[in-house]
Amino acid sequence: MAEIGQINEMHYLCPKYKKIKWGEFWPLITEKKRVGLAATDPLQIIATRLTTVSAEEIWNFLEAYFVKEEVELVLVGYPVQLNNQPSEALRYINPFLQKLQEKYPALPVKLMDERYTSRMAFQTMIDAGLKKKERQDKALVDGVSATIILQSYLESRKFI
Repeated sequence: MAEIGQINEMHYLCPKYKKIKWGEFWPLITEKKRVGLAATDPLQIIATRLTTVSAEEIWNFLEAYFVKEEVELVLVGYPVQLNNQPSEALRYINPFLQKLQEKYPALPVKLMDERYTSRMAFQTMIDAGLKKKERQDKALVDGVSATIILQSYLESRKFI
């Protein structure tokens, strides 16, 4: 798992060779053990996986990240079942959402359906040529899932 200092090293070069930092939107896959994190470029076109942190470390990580980066929106993967009923995983998500809104009341939060994102992440890893052992890394799957959720959100905004 990456440290906050490593995340701040991530950037891309625009045509004028000016460093632009990531951090416009964040999807969070919040589970009992891990939280997958991703961000978009400043033009909000492409989602990129940042890291996966343990559930115990998420608040320290977010606090440090929010101090260093300008974040416009937190996008949270919200688990629902095929029949649109709440998933069992909401017992982890809802307390997280409540604490997030208490700690950062001015920060907008949106929910995004996360159905099938783990399967999509796994297939993406196969398509990318990752070996079986690499695909068994659940932290990597969570990070790729977060990226898929964010990219889906960005794509959905194109048609609004």
